[in-house]
Amino acid sequence: MWDWFKNLIFSVIEWFYGFTGDWGMAIILITILFRMLIYPITRKQFQSSYKMQKMQPRIKEINEKYADDPQRKQEETMKVYQEAKFNPLSGCLPMLLQMPIFIALYQVLLSLPERVGEGASITFYGLIPNLTVGPRDIFAFTPEGIITCLPYLILVALFGVSMLIPVLINKTRERQQLIMTAVMTVMMLWFGWMAPAGVLLYWDASSLLGAAQQLLSRKLLERKDEQVEALEIKPVKVEVDRKERKNRPKKTK
Repeated sequence: MWDWFKNLIFSVIEWFYGFTGDWGMAIILITILFRMLIYPITRKQFQSSYKMQKMQPRIKEINEKYADDPQRKQEETMKVYQEAKFNPLSGCLPMLLQMPIFIALYQVLLSLPERVGEGASITFYGLIPNLTVGPRDIFAFTPEGIITCLPYLILVALFGVSMLIPVLINKTRERQQLIMTAVMTVMMLWFGWMAPAGVLLYWDASSLLGAAQQLLSRKLLERKDEQVEALEIKPVKVEVDRKERKNRPKKTK
């Protein structure tokens, strides 16, 4: 079943290659297709993240107020979640659903040379001469070696920056989150140094598209909140037609 799934993914990449004539563009196109298919899932993840950011001031206040009472702190935090109808696990589920597809794509790109043939030219319009090798495979401490490796180094740099994009988009940035992001960025740079250029191209394209989707979702959510806050309930005016008051005839004695 898993091999069938990977063969299906390769068939789609091969189909894109059939009318583009470039393996790098085929990888980008399947990345776009993949991002479009999972957008309903990632949109829920963006909404969950947005709700969490809005609740951060109250959560921070609770943490400071009940720092010496962990049980009370947990109770008050759960109350905030219930009021906002927020499930802390809702942001994890979309990622778990995406992981099998990410892993399958990664394995297909790693086995691309075997699938298309060892002698095939797997490039990205000549900008990246070989998508099957990584930066560490061609880097050399010479002017020629650095120039040859430059496109691969750019892919690695984008690979590391992809970890910073979600943090830069978020308005609330905790110190602990920044430290964790910095550590993950270093790890991603090390992984990108060893990964084939085709995998880096896929990841960079996916990260940029994901960031664009997150920005769009955030703008829509902020606009929706602004509309709700600006909504004013105005008193209903009822027009009443009053009859002209007539003078009553006076009684004569």
